[in-house]
Amino acid sequence: MELPTSVVEHELELNLVLSPEHSVPVPARLSYGSHDPYAVHITFHLDTGSPVTWVFARELLVEGTFRPCGQGDVRIWPTRSGRRSVLCLALSSPAGDALLEAPLPAVAAWLERAHRLVPPGSELAALDMDGSLADLLA
Repeated sequence: MELPTSVVEHELELNLVLSPEHSVPVPARLSYGSHDPYAVHITFHLDTGSPVTWVFARELLVEGTFRPCGQGDVRIWPTRSGRRSVLCLALSSPAGDALLEAPLPAVAAWLERAHRLVPPGSELAALDMDGSLADLLA
């Protein structure tokens, strides 16, 4: 019997929106692991040489695929860009703001895989509290 994968990843290309008429492609990786069951990680591979990773609630990303949500540093909403369904991610940090568009079907399919790994509502059971406590006290 094959054990379930403990990490679900997906490489995709997002568009960094510079103006209503102009955007540039940004390679990115979505990552979700049972070791951190409440969070999703999005790593952007920029020309700077060192990738940039944002971490936020999986539930926020799920809700954002259906309706506008979030406040502060991370806001997410579904929309259309021409004939394509896209997921907009507005990210704010002291270094600046970015608006990115991700292909909504690809993100939704990846979230479905993440939900098979750790179903919503069972995140607490996925945490190894005893192991974490033992590591902390060692």
